[in-house]
Amino acid sequence: MPARADLAFDAFHYQHWRAQWDPLVSRTHVQDGAPCPSVGAISENTGAGALRALSMRTQFVSYDRPMLAAAKMVGRSFPFTQWAASMRHQADGADRSQLIYTFEVGPAPLRWVPVH
Repeated sequence: MPARADLAFDAFHYQHWRAQWDPLVSRTHVQDGAPCPSVGAISENTGAGALRALSMRTQFVSYDRPMLAAAKMVGRSFPFTQWAASMRHQADGADRSQLIYTFEVGPAPLRWVPVH
């Protein structure tokens, strides 16, 4: 990424910034009104464009600025039965960084597909 790891971390995790640049979300916020999550915090994310009907609540299980944030889905969110992800930010030179995104998803079953 063309930015230091701490700046990239903040761009992803400060909710008011993310909605300005992320084309996948139209609205993001932390339930308690904080500008960014913390361990245990729940965030709500509403999709944008063709994804605007989708929303997901996530609970942060790790938040170690500026290096690591990890969250898991709370409740259900079509089309997933489970979702978890981590974002690790690492310096890669003076004004560059790498983002390592790791995720696990469980798709909802397609009830109209016959199972034999």
